[in-house]
Amino acid sequence: MELTTTLVQTFTKRVIENLEKVIVGKHQTVEMVVIGLLCQGHLLIEDVPGVGKTILARSLARSLGCSFSRIQFTPDMLPSDVTGVSIFNQESRQFEYRPGPLMAQIILADEINRATPKTQSALLEAMEERQTTVDGITHTLPRPFMVMATQNPIEYEGTFPLPEAQLDRFLLRVRLGYPSLLDEIQVLERQQLRHPIEALEPVVTTEELQGVQETIKTVYVSKGIKRYIVELTRQTREHNDVYLGASPRGSLGLFRAGQARATMYGRDYILPDDIKALAIPVLAHRMVVSPAARLRNLTSEKIVQEILNNLPVPGGDLTGG
Repeated sequence: MELTTTLVQTFTKRVIENLEKVIVGKHQTVEMVVIGLLCQGHLLIEDVPGVGKTILARSLARSLGCSFSRIQFTPDMLPSDVTGVSIFNQESRQFEYRPGPLMAQIILADEINRATPKTQSALLEAMEERQTTVDGITHTLPRPFMVMATQNPIEYEGTFPLPEAQLDRFLLRVRLGYPSLLDEIQVLERQQLRHPIEALEPVVTTEELQGVQETIKTVYVSKGIKRYIVELTRQTREHNDVYLGASPRGSLGLFRAGQARATMYGRDYILPDDIKALAIPVLAHRMVVSPAARLRNLTSEKIVQEILNNLPVPGGDLTGG
C-alpha cells in the first residue's frame, strides 16, 4: 500500500507543479482541483471575472492530455446545443447522432448560471451517470469525464440560480480570489511575451489518471472518521439557521475527497485534519441558509465552520495499523 500511495503522491505533485506554471499563488485551490480530479468529481469555480477560472480548466486538460470542450452558456442556448442532436441522413434514410460539446473529457461550463433551467438540466444526467440521452438513445461519455463550471457570484442580472439538485452534483466549490501584490507582478512578467499555457505539455496519461482514481478508493477510513463525517453532515441539516442541509451525497463526497487528500499527503489513512480542510468546499454549496440568517449576513461557510469548531474530533486508532 505504501508503494501505491507514493505513486499517487508523485502523480499529484506532477500535475500540481504543471498547473502552477500558469496559475500563480493559488496552491490551495489547485490542490482542491486535483482532489476533485482524483475523486472523479465535478467542480464549481465561483469567482469574479478575470482571476483565471477558464485558464485553470484549460491548463488541467493540457496537463492530462485530455480532450477539452468549452461551452459558453447563454440565455438562448438549447439543451441540444450541449448534448448534441439527431439529424436525418438523406442517403442512409436514418437519423444520425451528431455529438455536442459535452462529448469531451474535460468540460468547461462557462457562466453556467446564464443558461435557462431547461438547458442547465441537460448536464444533470451527464454529471451523475456519465451518459447522455438524445431522442431516447443513450450515449456513453468518454472517461475520464469532469465538468468544471464557472459562475460570477456578484452579477445577478440575466442569470438563473443553479437549482439545489444541480449544486449537489458538484463535489467541490472553490474560489480563486484576487492574487497578492507580488503574485500579480509575477503574472505580468510571465505573460510579457506569451501566455504560459501555450508551452504547457501533458505530464501524465489518462491511463495513469484512471489508475490513481481506483487506488484512492483503497485508503483506510476508521469507524471514528466515518462517524465524524456523517455527524458533520447531519448537523448541517439540524442547524437552526439552515433551511436545507447537505445530502448523503455530501457525506460520500467528504469521504472520497478525504481519501484523495490523504494520498496526496502520502498517507494510506484519513485524519480528522483532512475532513476539516475539505468540509467547507464539499458541504457549504449544498446548504440553503434560512432567510432570517441571510439578513444577519450568516453564510453557509460560517455555519460549517461553527459546526467544525463545536464537533468533537475522533480519537483512537485512525491508521488501521
